[in-house]
Amino acid sequence: MDPVKRSLISLHLTVVLLGGTALFSRIIPLNATDITLGRSVFALLALLLFLGVSRTSLRLNSARDYKIAVTLGVLMAAHWVTYFAAMQYAGVSVGMIALFTFPVITVLIEPFFERIRLVWQDFLSAIAVLVGIYFIVPEVSLANDVTLGVIIGIISAILYAFRNLLHRQHFSHYSGAKAMAWQILVVCICVLPLASEALVSAPPSAWWLLLLLGSIFTALPHALIAACLTHLRAKTFSLIACMQPFYGVVLAVLLLGEQPGWRTLLGGILVTSASIYETMNTQKLHKKDAEDVDSGAPRSE
Repeated sequence: MDPVKRSLISLHLTVVLLGGTALFSRIIPLNATDITLGRSVFALLALLLFLGVSRTSLRLNSARDYKIAVTLGVLMAAHWVTYFAAMQYAGVSVGMIALFTFPVITVLIEPFFERIRLVWQDFLSAIAVLVGIYFIVPEVSLANDVTLGVIIGIISAILYAFRNLLHRQHFSHYSGAKAMAWQILVVCICVLPLASEALVSAPPSAWWLLLLLGSIFTALPHALIAACLTHLRAKTFSLIACMQPFYGVVLAVLLLGEQPGWRTLLGGILVTSASIYETMNTQKLHKKDAEDVDSGAPRSE
């Protein structure tokens, strides 16, 4: 098979697996913190095994990189806990939509990290996301679990956006598997003191699900991403990654029997459309900036 076609198939499989992680919040009888710890332990073991087989050293280049790894790991720990909590409160469909506000959130906070100026289309995307959130929120009350789940999902999206920007600026020179191994190690350290006794006394079925979540649905996708990018452009990866909420909602409907209403579907369309637009626009801007640098022209702001 052609390497590009094989990479495309692998990438779609990767996005399906990442979208499927949300299902475990509903089928594992543990709270979000315990699920995060169990996921992290098995994911870390799988990534360490992968790095060992590929003979990749865990050593980082500088003391500064170790500090960055800790910062990224803390953000990842908070993101994963809030991610699972959002699904447990609001359901997979609504939780996934709330999480995928992160591409637009990323664009809005990116000027604080790089010399990039917002344009009027970015504000239209933000408005589209706000309208989308309006449709999926049943009522403005924290007493409503769905509303609470949406808020937690947006907090998770903010944490994920900050983590991604910091990673791109300061940690992207490491392979995906190595970078994730360090971050997940920090996640384990952060979450371990918060684990409950329920995790220790969990039934064997829960531990098997945690093993599946940590290895097949966490470690494997992040190992596949690096392989996919060998033959695919970053833009292709970003656009296909935007299908994650679609795959997550489909899996929730097929496997969990969720039945999202028209308001949820309309809100999801608005949020996902804004995410796709910003993903495409961001890729164009970065390509233009790279061309400007190559030609000696000043960077766009």
